[in-house]
Amino acid sequence: MERQILVVFPHPDDEAFGVSGTLAMHAENGTPITYACLTLGEMGRNMGTPPFATRESLPFIRKKELEEACRIIGINDLRLLGFRDKTIEFEDEQLLVGRIASIIAETNPSLIITFYPGYSVHPDHDACGAAVIQALEQLPMEQRPTVHCVAFAKNCEQDLGKPDIVRDVSSVIDKKLAAIQAHRSQTEGLMKAAAKRGGDGLSWLKTERFWTYKWNR
Repeated sequence: MERQILVVFPHPDDEAFGVSGTLAMHAENGTPITYACLTLGEMGRNMGTPPFATRESLPFIRKKELEEACRIIGINDLRLLGFRDKTIEFEDEQLLVGRIASIIAETNPSLIITFYPGYSVHPDHDACGAAVIQALEQLPMEQRPTVHCVAFAKNCEQDLGKPDIVRDVSSVIDKKLAAIQAHRSQTEGLMKAAAKRGGDGLSWLKTERFWTYKWNR
């Protein structure tokens, strides 16, 4: 059982697909979870299926969706950091790393979950993960918490090896699906398409994979 978990992702819904099962299991065990979400995903392409959002209303809608997903998962501390979507790689590095470092110092997590820098496809994902690692590198090695990273680039297993953790989240799959569905503006089309296909097209959601970050210094 972890003492405290800190999740750092750049977008609303990043938590839902990749780690909501793991987080729901921890929450059921009574572990406090803080989620630092860097942006409101205001540059997201999806506006609902059929569209019900506009470019102006999307960030407000996504904020409400994220709050509902967190409630479903059991995340009791949501921090919205207010950075702009699709610009994380261009943000002031000192500012970004400093904001994350301050949350780490405040929450003192035993486990941090973020994206693996360089292996998470989206530039915001990679920049987010890199900022977390830079923040932790400011700490002495013995004070750094465990870092579990999400990676899904095509070459991640080739370069990083097999994931260190492969977790079956079937016991909380209803919560995971509900968390995904809470992000309606982004996921409704996907869920409708999966329902039309029938069968067990969402079976991949029952497994979550993590790589433990290996420190070089």
